[in-house]
Amino acid sequence: MYKYVLVSTMRKIILLLLVFAMALSVTYPCTAKGAWNNASTEGKDALNLKSKSVILIEAGSGNVLYEKDADMVLKPASVTKVMTLLLVFEAMEAGRFTLEDTVTISEHAASMGGSQCFFEAGEQQSVEDMIKCIEIASGNDAAVAMAEYVAGSEEQFVNMMNAKAKELGMVNTNFENACGLDADNHVTTARDIAIMSRELTTRYPQIYDYSGIWMDSIIHKTRRGESRFDLVNTNKFLNAYTGATGLKTGYTSEAGYCISATARRDNIELIAVIMSAETKEIRNSEAGKLFDYGFACCQTYEDKNVIEDDLKIEVSGGTKKYVDYRSPDELSFVVCNNDITKITKSITVDELKAPVHKDDKIGVVEYKIDNEVLYSSIIYADEDIEAISVNRLMLDIMRRLFLIR
Repeated sequence: MYKYVLVSTMRKIILLLLVFAMALSVTYPCTAKGAWNNASTEGKDALNLKSKSVILIEAGSGNVLYEKDADMVLKPASVTKVMTLLLVFEAMEAGRFTLEDTVTISEHAASMGGSQCFFEAGEQQSVEDMIKCIEIASGNDAAVAMAEYVAGSEEQFVNMMNAKAKELGMVNTNFENACGLDADNHVTTARDIAIMSRELTTRYPQIYDYSGIWMDSIIHKTRRGESRFDLVNTNKFLNAYTGATGLKTGYTSEAGYCISATARRDNIELIAVIMSAETKEIRNSEAGKLFDYGFACCQTYEDKNVIEDDLKIEVSGGTKKYVDYRSPDELSFVVCNNDITKITKSITVDELKAPVHKDDKIGVVEYKIDNEVLYSSIIYADEDIEAISVNRLMLDIMRRLFLIR
């Protein structure tokens, strides 16, 4: 009898422990395996978010950490301006203009309603001040003026926006204007916004020079003279969350409250997109919840000695036996939902036959957990090695024969 009671009690304890473990796995889903696969809530919103659509990604890799109805097609409001700014920075990178160049405001741009900086037709501003007006104050007039400056007309710029969206794989997006005012077919998704936000911030990190400004000003220069116009950042999340760096808010009565938010802590950069929140308070609160979740799930892995000094990469049939190579001396990357102590490193080099050209890929360094590649770094040839000629080969053979004798 005593033995039976003891066994029964142990079974109950084990059952309770199993139930507790299952509860933890639901409450803290970021501890599950599968760091580099798209996150799934399996039809449920584990964070109990109220917004219609959300997504959280790690900026470096683009991997999804959390999502809820991320492919729901919705209106983006002024978050549209992420694409507008991306094309502006692309045009500058191509040498089309500089930050100091002058933009003239057209009648069409000056006529924009909604959020605006109240430019007059014919007024002139520098490209940099226009970027500030778009990013800080979310000026619709500034966005359209820059669209015309880049493409000649807003219509042509919108064609560029849609072409870029297609290039980036934003499959559920269609733009109708450069500023985000509601239009029948001006739509996108949280996932697509995350894609274009990542493109902007990783390719042009100088956007953070503007997105983090809380207050600034420009000088209106019109026929009536000069006057100061204050710019106040529409993104109140900047002061509400530690580590927030940007990026763009949006609101219309049809779109609801939207945001593409960026944050950085301990070299981890995350992008959280909220669409169609009922209030700005819900929007900001839920962006914070996503970031809390993401930063709890992610760690930075560092390797201070990527390749050992004694590694030699052999070349057959070449004028040199070994090729000089280059790779990072040290690197770091973000690991999410995994134990970094379990990471293993492997170095694989190609079987090289001359000729070898400088900048050829000749190997790879891979970091894995359980055969799943988390990160890889390419090893490149750092010199040219020509194929050995027949005459040179025969001469080398004769020399070896002579030395052997």
